[in-house]
Amino acid sequence: MLCALIRAPDWNVRDPDDVCGICQNYFDGVCGACRDPGDACPLAIGQCTHEFHLHCITKWLSEKHEPLCPLCKRPWVQIGPTSEAPIAKSP
Repeated sequence: MLCALIRAPDWNVRDPDDVCGICQNYFDGVCGACRDPGDACPLAIGQCTHEFHLHCITKWLSEKHEPLCPLCKRPWVQIGPTSEAPIAKSP
């Protein structure tokens, strides 16, 4: 007799794209600079389509000589959304 195993859906599996590429925390959580999740920790989206916590990418860029995306190494040009001004302007 052959028994079949049926796996129940795992509703707790999270998409790796929901994680900040710098601090590795989920976007709906907090970055290292924040205490409260949510709007206090806005996202920054680059022209390259990579997303980071605003505080993480701001710190990353302040420590580097060239403003490059930490994931793809293309020039970092913030396109939104965030409540603060863009970090870099388009050339």
